[in-house]
Amino acid sequence: MSPGEWISTSMPYLTPREHGQSDAWSSELEARGQRGSQRVVYAGEVSAPPGIGELLGLSEADTVVVRRRVIYLADEPCELTDTYYPPDIARGTRLASTAKIRGGAVTLLAELGHAGARVQEDVVARMPTEDERGVLRTADDEPVLQLTRVTLDQDDRPIQVDRMAMPAHRQQLRYEIRIGDRAQN
Repeated sequence: MSPGEWISTSMPYLTPREHGQSDAWSSELEARGQRGSQRVVYAGEVSAPPGIGELLGLSEADTVVVRRRVIYLADEPCELTDTYYPPDIARGTRLASTAKIRGGAVTLLAELGHAGARVQEDVVARMPTEDERGVLRTADDEPVLQLTRVTLDQDDRPIQVDRMAMPAHRQQLRYEIRIGDRAQN
């Protein structure tokens, strides 16, 4: 892999952080000796985009709370992430604000009583929109990976949907799956 590529695993981003810890992205960068940042470009209530309302168990006519971010590795944009929440969970909280959330949104969700218990992820390759191409600085013929992650609580209620777009040539996704419970064998 070239220096501009990134191998990403989901697990650190699904677990609430201990009190006083930084968010998962900052911790991962520090552990790898790299620098990066993220910028929240919008936060607030919007009409549910196509498919998002359904993933959150809402009607497509409902509103959702969204946090739109551009993620940077060094000074290069490496990911666009829109994170959607049901309004009854996020309205009036820091999730609906552009301010940085100490420990990250997953930690705040847990503090609000909404911990994730199960995650579903779907990945597709597609051509970027014109806006995505401009922000991610990709060529016209370069595809993106789109990862859609749905986080469900212990009652199988969707509490968060992340939709990410990443330049395919700079990203590798890694999935590590534990099969069975060794304690029961």
